Amino acid sequence: MNNVILNYILKNFLKKFLILIFLFYCFGVIFNLFEEVEFFKDTQTSIFLPLMLTFIFIPSLIIKILPFIIFISSMWFIVSIRNNKDLLILKVFGYSNFKIFILLATTSFFLGWMIMVCANPFASAMSKQYEKTKSNYSKDIDHLITFNNNGLWIKDNFRDKDRIISAVKPEGKNLLNVSIFQLDDSSNVTERILSKKADITNNEWVLTDVTIFKSANGLFKSENFDFYTIQTKYNYEKITNLFKNFDTMSFLDLLFDYDKLLGTGYNKSFLDKSLHTYLSLPFFLLVMTGLASVITLNTLKRADNIGYFVVGILSCVTIFYLKDLSLALGETDRIPLILSIWAPIIAISFFIFIGVLQINEK
Repeated sequence: MNNVILNYILKNFLKKFLILIFLFYCFGVIFNLFEEVEFFKDTQTSIFLPLMLTFIFIPSLIIKILPFIIFISSMWFIVSIRNNKDLLILKVFGYSNFKIFILLATTSFFLGWMIMVCANPFASAMSKQYEKTKSNYSKDIDHLITFNNNGLWIKDNFRDKDRIISAVKPEGKNLLNVSIFQLDDSSNVTERILSKKADITNNEWVLTDVTIFKSANGLFKSENFDFYTIQTKYNYEKITNLFKNFDTMSFLDLLFDYDKLLGTGYNKSFLDKSLHTYLSLPFFLLVMTGLASVITLNTLKRADNIGYFVVGILSCVTIFYLKDLSLALGETDRIPLILSIWAPIIAISFFIFIGVLQINEK
């Protein structure tokens, strides 16, 4: 009998979870498709390309909002078994509120790890393809940045003059072994600047240990400088923001290739933030399921579903706001970055601990 009851609980809980995943996916496709069609409206592409990009973009979005999907799923499941008297039957067979809470929370926790290990790598691969395809059709062709095994490459158009900037790798707010090629209207090199290090904190880059080769009558003459400044449209913040889409980096990439990514020039704070965001997801699912249980398991009386729907929406909005606020405090160094990621989970856990003690008495 216990196996039958256990299968009933898990089957219906996961069924509601999958239904919500499907509904959110459909809504995501509808809303994002308009954005993709707007992006490609001036290009000679069929509707198939925006549709394909929409389908491969939504999985990473679904993973981001999983805590709120699991929260609504848990509320929906518990309210449904309470309203049809199944909750009362479960209690007759020895399933207390605490036991139901543990079962749902544990399921959510392991579900989170399964998604991180199995689904997240595929979602990240699709996000990479999405970013790559969109970049091929980008209208901002005068200003391009790429980061690969050959280092950092920037195409900059400043004051109607093109220049190509390359660096072996970034180091903090500096670029190492920088080469800058100034081009004329015919894309011929008119000037080449070599520098051991460039401080890119501001739009005025400060170059150190500089050699400049200038074209004169078909020949290049060199000049050496200890320091040299150039004006660009890029600074450290703008460049790093272009590579802060951690959707393209899977949990397994961060877990097994952390040192390699750090060695290629990725910012340590960004990698730490991405890794701990992924690590915290199963725990976030656990506490959100616990929060739903505390809200809905406090009585056996039949309740209005609309009221719980409103409570669920308000709870999600509040937690989303507090989560973003905590992360903003971490990114501005008001609190440690790692703490800012885990703080909302810790705060909700304290609330759940008190709530579980109360519902266990009922």
